[in-house]
Order: sequence, then structure tokens, then C-alpha cells
Amino acid sequence: MSKFFVHPDIKKAETLPAQFYRDPEVFQRLADEVFCKTWQFLGDQETLLPLNESHAPLSFLSPLVEEPLLLVRDQTEQIRCLSNVCTHRGNLLAHHPGRGKKLICHYHGRRFGLDGLFKSMPEFEQAEDFPRPCDHLHQYPLRNWHGLLFASIEPAFDLDEVLGQMQERIGFMALDQLKYDPIRSRDYLVNGHWALYCDNYLEGFHIPFVHHGLNAAIDYETYETHLYRHMNLQIGLSKGDALSFNLPQGHPDYGKSVSAYYYWVFPNMMFNFYPWGLSINVVRPISKKQSKVSFITYVMDAAKLDQGAGADLDKVEREDEFVVEAVQKGIESRHYATGRFSPTREQGVHHFHRLLAEFLINSNTK
Repeated sequence: MSKFFVHPDIKKAETLPAQFYRDPEVFQRLADEVFCKTWQFLGDQETLLPLNESHAPLSFLSPLVEEPLLLVRDQTEQIRCLSNVCTHRGNLLAHHPGRGKKLICHYHGRRFGLDGLFKSMPEFEQAEDFPRPCDHLHQYPLRNWHGLLFASIEPAFDLDEVLGQMQERIGFMALDQLKYDPIRSRDYLVNGHWALYCDNYLEGFHIPFVHHGLNAAIDYETYETHLYRHMNLQIGLSKGDALSFNLPQGHPDYGKSVSAYYYWVFPNMMFNFYPWGLSINVVRPISKKQSKVSFITYVMDAAKLDQGAGADLDKVEREDEFVVEAVQKGIESRHYATGRFSPTREQGVHHFHRLLAEFLINSNTK
């Protein structure tokens, strides 16, 4: 198996080698060793489960990790993330969102409560040692943050710690007032490795060269990067009179004209907070040369849309796609092996590469 090492000192470190992005074996290992051990954004509860005693099937991270999940909201409004697989013969319990006081398998009639516990099963009266704990539906770790739902298969870290760190800076926002905007939400197909897309997101180094409109709204010279254990924050300060947050006294950035907070959560989620609301970006791997990037928009103050750093996000995305797809072609070169990091501008990329190497190294030592 390929082993990777990224020096902890950014002044000495080299990027992950081109082999990381090119090797199909490495791409498949990422499913088990990275994505199954981290968290994924599922959606918001009001869109997925608007009513009590309802359920919604979905996949954890299709097509790379086709784990069938079933979100369930019971009569007490408690939300759970259960396996969508019947414990009898493996049939999918639900194919479409629906409502009901129980979950019924339409293959042989096995029934479960909305808590995932086995209830009954026809023709099993003579079965010995039945039901067993394994006859209940598996329950996955789930986090509900201001109505935004996250799940993991086997998490290597607690998302509560990450969300608490995020809350330190954006907790002043009325996050419970965020409303999903389907018109401004869309998917993009990018002909590039998912990690190359994250590489690009994790540094503002390219902004003056790639995003001329964004560069006119934020002050590149004061661009900040803050590193956490499994998260990265980039802060864009406004240039001139560009739209910025009205930060309360006592805020860590009080007195600064912050135009945007860009949070990235390992490995593939981005939370972009603007004065108008939140744009969540999820990068879904399709193949080692192709990704789907979902822009999911939640608006809090529509009067501030299309201003400042949060304006014309579609144009910014297209500009990012162009460079990511160019890099994808470049790393296929026989003469490209690895690169170096800018110690002042690429701390986020270095942090990302360190985490990827760490997760993959741990898998090799089992």
C-alpha cells in the first residue's frame, strides 16, 4: 500500500505527490479510511422531514460510499439516522420519503418502530433465540445543528467540537432563521479529483489571479487563515465600503470589517457565511478524475444578497472549476511529482494534506 508523509513544518514540507491523485487504489482506500470515519452533511430537517412520524431515505456519499441511510422523525420530533436495510434479508425499507407510525419491509413484512427497534415478523413464531439485538436497525451517529443534519458511519472525531469552534465566531447570527433556497442551490460537475477542489478552496493565494470580482470585494493583504484540529477557517475582510458583518461587542473580530467566514470541515464540507446567510458546499467524489460539488443555499437576509464577497457565487465557482480542471490535467504529467507550500498563504492546504496522510497512515498500521 502507498504510504504518504507530509512534514509538519510547512517551511520544509512537500505537497502530497501526484500519485495520491492518480492511484485508483488510493482513491478507493479513501472511502473506508477517510469518508467512513468523518461526517457528511445530509440536509436540513425542515426540507427532509417537515412532519412528525415521517422518514426520508438517502445515501451517505453516493457514489463512493453507497451506505443506505434512513432519516426518521418520530411523534416526539426526535430525529434519528437508521440503517435503511431490513435485518431479515437485506431489502431496502424505503425508496421514497413517507409517513407512518412504523417502518414496514415490503418484502416479507418485518416491522420496526421509528426508534429502529424490531416489532414483529410474520412466520417467525418457531424461530429460536429471536429476536436478537442484531434484528434491530443499526443507528448511526447524528448531529442536529440549528436544523442542519450531519451523520457519520464510524466517526474518528466528535463533530460537536468542530461545531462549537465554529459557533465561537458565527454564533451571533440568527442561524435558526436560515431558509433553504432551492433556486440558488445547484450542483456542478467538475472534471477533477475531489481533493484538488479542496486544495483550491483552502487558500486565498489564487484570489488575485483567478477571482477578479471577489478580489475587488475583499482585502487580499489582510486575508487570514486559522487552523483547528479537523477544521480550517479563512476570514476575508472587506475592501473599501464592500458589505460586511455587523459584529457585536465581545466578538473575536469586533472592529474588523469581515466580509465572509469560510469554514472547511475535514474532509469535504465548506460552510461559507455571508451577511445574507450561508452557502454550504459539499464535494462528492465520483472518480479519481471527476467530482460533484453541491452548492446548498440558506438565506437569512435577502436584502443583502448579491453584494460583497457573497455575490455572484456561480461566477466564482466557474473560475475555480477552470483552474481545478487544469491542475487535474497537469498532475497527469510524467514530469510532475510534488510541489512546495507557501508558508504564508497555503497553511490550509498543508493542514489538509497532513490530515489525509494521517488517516491513510493509520490505516496502514492496523
